[in-house]
Amino acid sequence: MAERKVFLLGHRGYSAKYPENTLLAFKKAIEAGADGIELDVWLTKDGEVVVIHDDTVDRTSNGSGKVKDMTLDELKSLDFGNGERIPTLEETFEALPEDVLINVEIKDAKAVKKTAAIIGANNPSRVMVSSFLIDALMEYRKHDRETRMGLLVDREETLARLPTLIGELSLWSINPPAEALELIGVEKTVGALQMARRAGLKVVLWSLKDETYYANDNLVRLGGLFNGVIVNDVERMIEYLGNIGLR
Repeated sequence: MAERKVFLLGHRGYSAKYPENTLLAFKKAIEAGADGIELDVWLTKDGEVVVIHDDTVDRTSNGSGKVKDMTLDELKSLDFGNGERIPTLEETFEALPEDVLINVEIKDAKAVKKTAAIIGANNPSRVMVSSFLIDALMEYRKHDRETRMGLLVDREETLARLPTLIGELSLWSINPPAEALELIGVEKTVGALQMARRAGLKVVLWSLKDETYYANDNLVRLGGLFNGVIVNDVERMIEYLGNIGLR
């Protein structure tokens, strides 16, 4: 991954324009200029690691049911938009260039062991593993101590544990929501990010919706305190970061 002032990952690929978490969305994100992509993984009934955000296929496909109750073949029979099929993690690695960052978010702790094995066999230097599930990250570190790891943060209590977790998880980054500015205020957010940076961590922002990045000049207010952003609309963010001198 080329060094830039701020790197950009397509959230579930270029999900603003293409079916999320599909090979099409991933390829389009890279074509549009993203430095990498973010994706989510679950384990199927027959032990395969597939790329999907929800624990069910109901929202994103023409089928219904829980991912863990379906085999890979059953999942592959579904349409996830524009004729796209659910990708496995292996297929995703095979489809993307070696120089892009792939952020693998673990949604299911049961997927940890197989996910670690797949990453280990597919150039882990281009991977960042992340999760909100601290136990899942702890388990992952039993299998792989080297791959970059980002701790996803969605509550203040997690921040309180950060000093301990940095060492225990060999963290590379802290991944907080842009919404923190509204939820806990600018002062607390900036303080938390400064603490993370002093500890040698990268800061990778995510958001429930892209608009939060642009509202109230939020990214300008955090200028210099974050290294990466995860976004749905890749082209809009690339242009915006360029306009504010961060890319």
